[in-house]
Amino acid sequence: MIDIDEWTITSAALKAQAATPSPRLKAVMDSLVRHLHDFAREVQLTEAEWASGIDFLTRVGKITDDKRQEFILLSDVLGLSTLVTAQCNRRPTGCTEATVFGPFYVPDAPAYRNGEDISNGASGEPCFVGGTIRGIGGEPIGHASIDVWQSDDEGWYDVQRPELDHAQGRGHLKSLEDGRYHFRSIVAVPYAIPHDGPVGRMLEQLGRHPWRPAHLHFMIKAPGYETLITHVFRSEGSYLGSDAVFGVRSSLIADWKRHAPGVAPDGTHMKVPFYTLDYDFVLNTAPKD
Repeated sequence: MIDIDEWTITSAALKAQAATPSPRLKAVMDSLVRHLHDFAREVQLTEAEWASGIDFLTRVGKITDDKRQEFILLSDVLGLSTLVTAQCNRRPTGCTEATVFGPFYVPDAPAYRNGEDISNGASGEPCFVGGTIRGIGGEPIGHASIDVWQSDDEGWYDVQRPELDHAQGRGHLKSLEDGRYHFRSIVAVPYAIPHDGPVGRMLEQLGRHPWRPAHLHFMIKAPGYETLITHVFRSEGSYLGSDAVFGVRSSLIADWKRHAPGVAPDGTHMKVPFYTLDYDFVLNTAPKD
């Protein structure tokens, strides 16, 4: 491979990886090389722009740690996360739609029983959340694994607060035998995705805002059913039509109902106004091996 120019480099690179043992890896890498080279030729990428791109990705890597995933954030704002989610989660009509995972999921969240308060001291107006988890055939799904996470009323997740030594606004619970679930938390609010790093600076240069509409994250798992990763969005509020990560689906928008002080769904006598959110989830049956 000598005397390679801007046109022959693509075939040379493809030839260099022709012996890749994995057919899937070879297909992915061949396509990546072809598209990457075509992109560089199409925009006539300069050496300075190439160096700037390398520097950008380096900074994305440096700011990423166990509490901040800047690469997922980059994927989110470029629409790649939504594209992959959509093409990998084609489900029958009637199933709850999936949406992006986001960068703030933390495994091994604290375990709660139904009815307990997952906010765990996070600031915000009280909200009582409940509903039912069913299969596509209408059958209730008992003992489904439910992970929930959200920001506080200042738009911060617990992992963004270095002063915290415990989880807030996130938890793990199981649906009851009849598929019902219920817990207490706080009202979701719009928030800006982290924009103090390279992805935020990129958004600014593109003339884009970093805001997401108010939502709760859910991940629901049950034997015999496909895992569901989704949000429930708050119907009132801003940014539903301009979510920075393109995650909103009409079917995932729900009403958070405000109530005057009084008796909450769990029987608690509330001295302050509170909200309720009722949302049912429908899981698709997992394909048989």
